[in-house]
Amino acid sequence: MKHSQDSQRREFIKTASLASLALGFFSIPLPGLAKTNKALPFKISLAEWSVNRLIFQGKLDHLDFPLETKKHGIHAVEYVNQFFMDKAKDKAYLGEMNTRCKNEGIEQVLIMCDREGMLGAKSATDRQQTVENHKKWVEAAQFLGCHSIRINAYTEIPWSADPNDAAEAMKLCADGMRSLCEFADDFDINILIENHGGYSSDAKWLVGMLQQTAHPRAGSLPDFGNFRIFRDENREVSYDSYRGVDELMTMAKGVSLKPTAFDDHGNQTPLDYERMMKIVLSHGYHGHVGIEHGDRDREWASIVEIREILEDLQKKL
Repeated sequence: MKHSQDSQRREFIKTASLASLALGFFSIPLPGLAKTNKALPFKISLAEWSVNRLIFQGKLDHLDFPLETKKHGIHAVEYVNQFFMDKAKDKAYLGEMNTRCKNEGIEQVLIMCDREGMLGAKSATDRQQTVENHKKWVEAAQFLGCHSIRINAYTEIPWSADPNDAAEAMKLCADGMRSLCEFADDFDINILIENHGGYSSDAKWLVGMLQQTAHPRAGSLPDFGNFRIFRDENREVSYDSYRGVDELMTMAKGVSLKPTAFDDHGNQTPLDYERMMKIVLSHGYHGHVGIEHGDRDREWASIVEIREILEDLQKKL
């Protein structure tokens, strides 16, 4: 009887040892596994404006935009409010947007908001109306699971080189911005300003305006190609894109990619992707880089070309 028990005990220990070895083998990192699981330095998204011509022409429906984006290798979208302007409070419509994205594993990043008034209007009443007009988009962004809305720092004060004009425009925009940020705070939504012409395309001015807003919800959305400040038949004023992005990244909660860059003299050149992305990453940013470009009549092909460049940089950087 004792001999039988000893045999059983030896067999149990042998089996347990083999199992332990097997578990140890599977716990050893396999070649390439760590590299596969390594976090990417940044993520890629697609701004809906990239395909604006297709939508305006009726060749693409807003509701189909996320799935078409996924078909072209991108799994995150940035909406433009113009393409569902009357749907901000339509829970059934927004619910359909949620369903389609959830079913396809697509992230909804932010909403770019236009045509809702002037943030830096001279009249306090007009500024508050602009804030009121944007509130529905804050609520829609929360419903969709976005982290932000992007608005514009437009003002009734025409751009000029006069520092007094710049200071007044900054004060007015910061006033409207803070009011909207205070509302958005209850919804856990950020309010972002993109360099989008006029004073806002002067990176130092925009950083100053956001600092004057003095609210944690206020942030920038640096756009690599939107650094033209002013242009008429006599002159063009611009801001160096690489310096501008470097300055705006100090307050960035998103990034918008166009494949061109400006210098300080109105000249445009093709974007140096690696140089620009090194600037972005140097600020500890690891969020989405939103492609906002689509060549006429080859929108999707040009989007894929940029996506592939960014994917190469994800590996290289």
